Amino acid sequence: MGILGKTILIVDDTPANLRLLSQMLEEQGYGVRAVTSGARALKSIATDPPDLVLLDIRMPEMDGYTVCEQLKSQPSTREIPVVFISALGETEDKVRAFAVGGVDYVTKPFHVEEVVARVRTHLKIRQLQQELQAANRQLERQMEELNTRNKTLQEALTTIKTLKGLIPLCAWCGRKIRNEEGNWVQMEAYITEHSEAEFSHTICPECKAALD
Repeated sequence: MGILGKTILIVDDTPANLRLLSQMLEEQGYGVRAVTSGARALKSIATDPPDLVLLDIRMPEMDGYTVCEQLKSQPSTREIPVVFISALGETEDKVRAFAVGGVDYVTKPFHVEEVVARVRTHLKIRQLQQELQAANRQLERQMEELNTRNKTLQEALTTIKTLKGLIPLCAWCGRKIRNEEGNWVQMEAYITEHSEAEFSHTICPECKAALD
């Protein structure tokens, strides 16, 4: 059976082909729309994009190649899979069909089982592509949220590590500071805890002179 809820647009200027294709795809559970010209196909797709297009090549006024090229030129329709069904069986016809953006090519007279199998395959591929795209978008959103949180956290850490306000320094020894708990700690320990500074030790000229 077909993939539930999927719609297929059939484009063929031969009413008998439209009836046969429509009947066999509806029996598989697909929603089916049928039009007899390229212009009507483009109008139908613009109004309500289908999940897949079965497209004849030889049609009056606008052939299937042109229809496919126009679909692939628009961001809103370029991802719709197009399967060509044509009596043209030459290699160059098939090559051109793929060159303009077709995903598959079925030669008339077609076999019902073959068309159904190819339709099912390309609808499944498209569904998997959409699921992957949705997962990628979700991952991108999560990464953006994570980056925002990391930035906020980094800013908070920077604020925490910055010494601000009055520092209660011992007026007698000048080497101890009263911390937030009210305890007197060595200045070096206090600064290390409240900043990202690192200490190196040497002797200033005055102390060196005193030692000498």
